[in-house]
Amino acid sequence: MPYPMTASMASTSLILLVLSFQIIMGCAGRPIYPLPSKKADGNRQPIQTVGPYNIAHRGSNGELPEETAAAYMRAIEEGADFIETDILATKDGVLVCFHDVTLDDVTDVHKHKEFSNRRRTYEVQGSNVTGWFIVDFTFEELQTLRVKQRYSFRDQSYNWKFSIITFEDFIAIALDAPRVVGIYPEIKNPVLINQHVKWPGGKRFEDKFVETLLKYGYKGEYMSTDWLKQPVFIQSFAPTSLIYASNLTDSPKIFLIDDVTVPTQDTNQTYWEITSDSYLEYIKEYVIGIGPWKDTIVPTDKLNYLTTPTDLVAKAHAHDLQVHPYTFRNENVYLHFNFHQDPYAEYAYWLKVIGVDGLFTDFTGSLHSYQEWTSPTDFEKNGTASDLLHKIAGMIKSFRKT
Repeated sequence: MPYPMTASMASTSLILLVLSFQIIMGCAGRPIYPLPSKKADGNRQPIQTVGPYNIAHRGSNGELPEETAAAYMRAIEEGADFIETDILATKDGVLVCFHDVTLDDVTDVHKHKEFSNRRRTYEVQGSNVTGWFIVDFTFEELQTLRVKQRYSFRDQSYNWKFSIITFEDFIAIALDAPRVVGIYPEIKNPVLINQHVKWPGGKRFEDKFVETLLKYGYKGEYMSTDWLKQPVFIQSFAPTSLIYASNLTDSPKIFLIDDVTVPTQDTNQTYWEITSDSYLEYIKEYVIGIGPWKDTIVPTDKLNYLTTPTDLVAKAHAHDLQVHPYTFRNENVYLHFNFHQDPYAEYAYWLKVIGVDGLFTDFTGSLHSYQEWTSPTDFEKNGTASDLLHKIAGMIKSFRKT
């Protein structure tokens, strides 16, 4: 008798399937995913909207190399409400999923002698940065590279097995999910992209970004019928990009907020300016929420303990803005000592005490499990042991009446 497939075995099979696609298509210089096949499927389980959102930061990158097809598929399997990605553009104008403006840290570009003369120094957010920049490569050239896990203390066994995917690949993965899964793409470093990548007709990075979303049916205000069919949040650290995009689409937008020492990349405003009541009142005309670094909401001391929370969440909520802080990671090195090295204690603090509306996490499955175990009502609705006990009790009661 064959053994039943466990969740771990299913996950391994999924990764092996993606690897097989990569091997078959790796030399073809084209995306490994076809156009979405389930775009018109109206029978999938809808996205949950009753609780805080589980946002898979760069996919399930705590387990697999970030921004890869496998990381996004794994996050969907683990229960993500949204899969998050960073969008950049290549020299030939292809929108791709990648976090850094340079290829140095997570690709094998340094092993490719044919690209040895591509290193450049550009100004990025006020500082000179040297490296192999995505904007100096065509998409076909990027397809010859492979990526690795960013952090050395995470699983390295999938290094160099996956390639960079396009924004359209990413969308196809979301639309082909067995249930409705939202997308959370970032307009990444638009100042740099618009300086170095040119599109016909004078179009900007933001134009191509929104065109891609509209092409695949992403439209509609937050909680509208269109949005619930294909949920999306558009995010950026650049307020002018969000305002520009607001003239192109009514899809909801999130204004990302960096450390207190980092000004905005396009308007050079300070943290204190952009978190003031007057600015939140202004920006809410264009966005429905903010995405702050979590340590700006609850600062830490030199001993790695949390201090008194700021009023940022309360202030944002007073302006009818959602708050989706980043980034939650399970490893001890990222857990403040208040949580006793327990990521569930951290989730409980942020969801129940601070009261945020969503979390960017590297460990989608962990957050999903926590939310299931602490939401018995939702659990019963989805059919659990508790639900079964209620059914049994009903059967016994009915039997006693006969």
